[in-house]
Amino acid sequence: MSFSSDVKEELSKCNTLADKTQVKCELLGYLLTNNTSYINEKTLRYATESEYNINRFSKLLSNLKIDHKITIEGNTFVITVKLKEVPFILKIEELEEKQENKKSIVRGAFLGSGSMNNPENVYHLEIGFLNSRDRDEIQKILKTDFDINTKKLDTSNKKAMYIKDGEEISKLLALMGASKGLLKFEDIRVQRNMRGKVNRLVNCETANLNKTINASIEQIEAIRKLQKENKFNMLDDNLKEIAILRIENPDISLAELGKKLKNPIGKSGVNYRLKKIIDIAKS
Repeated sequence: MSFSSDVKEELSKCNTLADKTQVKCELLGYLLTNNTSYINEKTLRYATESEYNINRFSKLLSNLKIDHKITIEGNTFVITVKLKEVPFILKIEELEEKQENKKSIVRGAFLGSGSMNNPENVYHLEIGFLNSRDRDEIQKILKTDFDINTKKLDTSNKKAMYIKDGEEISKLLALMGASKGLLKFEDIRVQRNMRGKVNRLVNCETANLNKTINASIEQIEAIRKLQKENKFNMLDDNLKEIAILRIENPDISLAELGKKLKNPIGKSGVNYRLKKIIDIAKS
């Protein structure tokens, strides 16, 4: 199964059905999503390819004693409900100021039409809504009550909110009650961060090695030029010593080179002498 399916399976088993208000709030979350539609203003239709989505939605309706019908259309599960059977109309702005109720709405919205990419490849969580007004209200709840930042997607046929930041996705998984999904997501995040650090370190070391090699080549070419033009013996003893060491040790760093001198010097001292040899060769 996909990571998204694993999270939905876990959320579909949340033990919150004993609280009628939370049930209504989670049901409201479903109804706000773009997997819901209305037929002839008399029938509500919810369609999804996820068995976890449809099973949880059915449980919410049954818990509130709302008659509904489940059918299968190809790969899609469909629930239809006569609107007259729905004994309540709950709006977001009418919610009690209880955090658990708001969490239930968000959980319902994610179950209703949410999706997550495999976090091993990319961080992306998205929820589609029927309209921008309801989407904005959910974003407001997440930001104001739970300090979770989301972004909005507005096109002619899509109203959605999404998250691409790993930390924000972790906070949302925790908020919805997906503890197992959160642990797995955090484990993947740690591994990705470690791989990123290793790659940066390797790239940095490679760049430094290339820099050392290129500098060494320039230094050796200058020394060879002086030897070819019979000007090498014109160098003072200090320059001759470092030049000979460089020829014998073309792949070591300046610091290592300095330690091999009769009277060891630091990296800057070695660099000064080699630059002086290059300047003499150029002149």
